[in-house]
Amino acid sequence: MEEKRKQLRESGCELAVSWALCAVCLVGHLSHFFAAKAPWIHAFHSTGFHMSLSLFTLLGPGRQLILDGLKSLLKRAPNMNTLVALGALSSFTVSSFAAFLPKLGWKAFFEEPIMLIAFVLLGRNLEQRAKIKATSDMTGLLSMLPSKARLLVNNGVTEVGSIVEVPSDSLSVGDQIIVLPGDRIPADGVVRAGRSTVDESSFTGEPLPVTKLPGSEVAAGSININGTLTLEVRRPGGETAMGDIVRLVEEAQSRETPVQRLADKVAGHFTYGVMAVSFTTFTFWSLFGTHILPASLYQGSAVSLALQLACSVLVIACPCALGLATPTAVLVGTSLGATRGLLLRGGNILEKFAMVNTVVFDKTGTLTIGRPVVTMVVSPTCRQNATSSQIEETTWSDVEILRLAAAVESNSVHPVGKAIVDAAQELNCHNGKVADGSFLEEPGSGAVATIDNKQVSVGTWEWITRHGIKSSIQEEVEECKNQSVVYVGVNDTLAGLIYIQDEIREDARHVIDTLSKQNIDVYMLSGDKRNAAEYVASRVGIPKERVLSGVKPDEKKNFINELQKDQNIVAMVGDGINDAAALASSHIGIALGGGVGAASEVSSIVLMRNQLSQLLDALELSRLTMNTVKQNLWWAFIYNIVGIPIAAGVLFPVNGTMLTPSIAGALMGLSSIGVMSNSLLLRFKFSSKQKQIHATFPNIKIKPDSDLPHQNQKIKYSS
Repeated sequence: MEEKRKQLRESGCELAVSWALCAVCLVGHLSHFFAAKAPWIHAFHSTGFHMSLSLFTLLGPGRQLILDGLKSLLKRAPNMNTLVALGALSSFTVSSFAAFLPKLGWKAFFEEPIMLIAFVLLGRNLEQRAKIKATSDMTGLLSMLPSKARLLVNNGVTEVGSIVEVPSDSLSVGDQIIVLPGDRIPADGVVRAGRSTVDESSFTGEPLPVTKLPGSEVAAGSININGTLTLEVRRPGGETAMGDIVRLVEEAQSRETPVQRLADKVAGHFTYGVMAVSFTTFTFWSLFGTHILPASLYQGSAVSLALQLACSVLVIACPCALGLATPTAVLVGTSLGATRGLLLRGGNILEKFAMVNTVVFDKTGTLTIGRPVVTMVVSPTCRQNATSSQIEETTWSDVEILRLAAAVESNSVHPVGKAIVDAAQELNCHNGKVADGSFLEEPGSGAVATIDNKQVSVGTWEWITRHGIKSSIQEEVEECKNQSVVYVGVNDTLAGLIYIQDEIREDARHVIDTLSKQNIDVYMLSGDKRNAAEYVASRVGIPKERVLSGVKPDEKKNFINELQKDQNIVAMVGDGINDAAALASSHIGIALGGGVGAASEVSSIVLMRNQLSQLLDALELSRLTMNTVKQNLWWAFIYNIVGIPIAAGVLFPVNGTMLTPSIAGALMGLSSIGVMSNSLLLRFKFSSKQKQIHATFPNIKIKPDSDLPHQNQKIKYSS
């Protein structure tokens, strides 16, 4: 990575020198145009000065381009650099003849190679920057692992002074370590003592924390939430699940992907064609020029006329417009994306994405918002024993249930508790106060506290029965797919049930439907349970046979590779560390801006506004950009098809029309202006297309609205 940055710095220096030479050349032309009288200004316009600038350009900033182009030509594999080398050298050669042999009557145009090299270096520098942005060194991922671990000594007996801090990478298999609440786990291992909930969403995609008991496996980099754990290390320091993901990403990024620009694909044939036409022009006019034209036209030297026409062919075919066709369109396309919240890393990304025919979605955080939210509160009708001979019915409103539960959970750091507190705040019912010293929490089970002289327990059914609920539900509790149930008990009464789920993005269905209408195959991968994954798929319109659940990071990567074997152009959309390897392996990795940094680092496209609908914008922008590139290339080729014969002297015998190298250079400049103007039109085309896309969009709400006051349902139960 550092080597690539060094090359970029060198390229930037060459670019700066090249454009500085252009500026000096321009000063000379302006001084002549405004008829400046100062002698030192006239020196800037002299032929000798321009010749030295041109020579310096060829030997300095343009040297690497020219050498590479000539080497490619010698290897019979000409590319864009070959066209640049031929154009620059032929321009310099013709101008040198004009300077040293004024009797030839040619006009020197030493500024031509200077401008040519400057434009080409600009395009290459922009492309190089995009490639570096697209390649991640993944150092950010490994920085998530804690550098220190609390090692247990004295045979694992926890005593004062028996815990020492050691570097995480020095841990060995069998070592026992202590992980406190809020800490990241430093090594892969197994729980030997303690109980806690652990946030593993970065690895599994499961939005809810997982309860860890003795015997449970844990992964380095996951977050211990609310309990102290004693772990036995199962893999030595440095060998972690996080490290495995980094290795998979680096393997994927190191693969060479032969993505060439459209101009490079035809550069070889075009170069051979231009060389053949130039040689034919020279041969024809040197052999037959005296027989076709009167001596007054070729001034007694058929060879000089033939050489001039042959060089005009090379100059007019000089690939300025061809070289600008891709970089200008890509520059406009990527800047357009940036203003629309799309980070597009390079022209090859736009080219590939325009051809995509398969899109694979992660579930958690991609098709869903990636965090638990309260979707429903159920307040059952209760029968409470007031006395041994009296029975009364008690009903708690959903707002009161939420208020009491939020009061308890306001003291917890569990994501489910935070979701309950957020829901209560939305309904402005978060004013409950916990009595001092009454709060008690058990990781993986729930919490209990005294509020308004009532004992309120929130958690699993087993937890609230341990705190006084003596009744059983008569009717089966509604088990919704993809939803978890939190029970709320007040004293010895079941006050209500709170349903929690990872909310589906409101624009997900529209995005999937739009892709399907465009004949793009859509798949979904998830580390979540099968029923939860299939529920989300059914809601967004993905068939069950295209859903893979319970998959690990390496399995996601393998699935992407299998799709690619069938010649599919695959895009992967994800947001977490567990998606990083798959994102890097796919042709186009797409990350949502609200996801983990690792996903953004390895992705080709980042949706900065964290809206899934931006995927359609990126796809349309890629297609429009590549259409613009093709239009630019056609313009460049049509210009050459018309200009080259005229430069070769086809019209010379008919009406005396002949393009001198200087006129050929001017026409080449006009063709470049045409290409750049067409690229700028991309802004208007995309704005118009974007309005058409979003005209059919539903109203997108990033944060789902709560409808709790209308969801008061009844479930009968008895003592």
